Amino acid sequence: MDLQISGKRAVVLGASRGLGQAIAKGLAAEGVTVFAAARSVDKIEAWSADMDNVHAVQLDLGDLAQVDATIDMLLEGEGVDIIINNGGGPPPGTAQSAGRSDWVSHFEAMAANLFHMTNRLLPKMKERNWGRVISITSSGVEQPIPNLALSNGIRAAVVGWSKTLANEVAGDGITVNVVMPGRIHTERVDELDAAASKRTETPVAEVASKSRATIPAGRYGKPEEFADVVTFLASERASYVTGSRIRIDGGAIKSI
Repeated sequence: MDLQISGKRAVVLGASRGLGQAIAKGLAAEGVTVFAAARSVDKIEAWSADMDNVHAVQLDLGDLAQVDATIDMLLEGEGVDIIINNGGGPPPGTAQSAGRSDWVSHFEAMAANLFHMTNRLLPKMKERNWGRVISITSSGVEQPIPNLALSNGIRAAVVGWSKTLANEVAGDGITVNVVMPGRIHTERVDELDAAASKRTETPVAEVASKSRATIPAGRYGKPEEFADVVTFLASERASYVTGSRIRIDGGAIKSI
């Protein structure tokens, strides 16, 4: 299937590893020029060494000056057609253990600066009457995940913003969607399993086994499986999909 996005331009946040890396690779394979942004530029340069249409960008989402510098760089060109809002995950912890400063600092990096970047890049999309805004959240926005209070709360705000924005820009040819990963086997999931292992004094292998047992598919997902769905949503073929929340979780969420 021709996704009809060859020649488009995309910015993919959190692209040094995991889901961001897989999405950046998926878009690049479709002929998209990808600006892959993350704090670890060396990691991006390593995985994209043989890909001429991937450009590494130094970006700490918690640093507003860097965020604005990245936006300015993109706007000096032609802007972008596709925005992949993929903020890093906060540390695990309970709602009671999270202090005000934790909420403020992580909200800035995981939500406020994503909203700011999107708003500044939208006018170019409107000029072309075409655009895609895709935000990666978590299955925790639908079924809160124990010991991930910061993620559950902040990512839920991203969902509310996305739905509101989707209604505002649909007439401009811009779609806005949220994709919710379940247990996709990335370094982030390995880190969460390790944290659970330490907290419960249970071997990591046993923690992972119990986690897989809660998933009807019986396994963790592959980053490429997740990226394929995101790449489709970024395509011309998905032009009538907007304001949606899409789960990629092997059936783990129990609600309809």
